[in-house]
Amino acid sequence: MEDAIVLYPSPAIGHLISMVELGKLLLTHHPSLSINILITTAPYTGAGSTTPYINHVSATTPSITFHHLPTISLPPNFTSSPHHETLTFEVLRLNNPNIHQALQSISKNYTVRALIFDFFCAPALTVAAEFGIPGYYFFTSGAACLGGFLYFPTTHRNTTKSFKDLNTNLYIPSLPPIPAADMPKPMLERTDKVYDCFLDASIEMPKSAGIIVNTFESLEKRAIEELLVLALEPSSLQTEIVYRGGAMKYETGLVKSVFRGGCSLGQIRNWQLLVEELQEEDMDAFLQVVLRTKIAKDLKN
Repeated sequence: MEDAIVLYPSPAIGHLISMVELGKLLLTHHPSLSINILITTAPYTGAGSTTPYINHVSATTPSITFHHLPTISLPPNFTSSPHHETLTFEVLRLNNPNIHQALQSISKNYTVRALIFDFFCAPALTVAAEFGIPGYYFFTSGAACLGGFLYFPTTHRNTTKSFKDLNTNLYIPSLPPIPAADMPKPMLERTDKVYDCFLDASIEMPKSAGIIVNTFESLEKRAIEELLVLALEPSSLQTEIVYRGGAMKYETGLVKSVFRGGCSLGQIRNWQLLVEELQEEDMDAFLQVVLRTKIAKDLKN
């Protein structure tokens, strides 16, 4: 049977676009792959319609197949949490039977080589284990942010108070000191359900087969070094880290980067600001434009 990779994004359009672009990059390196993307209906309004985008990708990239999962119904007033992330975490937790059924169906026609899911889809790791399929996290933010989440269980253990009530800085290896009250809003109140959701997801990440993170060394040298230290400490992080870096174009004009990796460490070691790159509209060129614009403004002032 042909090989397939299954991608499982969160419901919002931004998460879907990131997963689709990852799928396209995998096809660039392995054209014979079949990319299967699992689609979940968002549990809240304002997530953005995904239908036009899905139709466009289906028409232009036939190697990518979308599977629409059954809608998950939540009871009215499911939670008093003001954060929509709470609903997202709960829907994706309840989605596991649908993920199991989808993998079972796909496995009838393909050999599924991996299940790749984003941060909010942590419960899917147990489904991957049931099928004996490697489960990978796709972390679309950079290495510094990833380090913050991987260190979150330690930060949690270091205090019994909510971050919003702490008048002190938090010291996280991959980040500069952060005032506790400046942590992301869903993580400020220790007694909020969404806080536990983020904590549980952070605890689960090291149990995966690997983490794909959107970065390259010359952009986040210190953060990557801290992640490598964590990776060498069995008690801290028992997983391999797969870095993403490089440059390719987005059809939509957004910033994009090339998948490097497999199941081992792969990272971009050099980042040269070349004028020719400005014509490519890639990640490096995008950053270069930003830097050049800032420098020009500074000189002008």
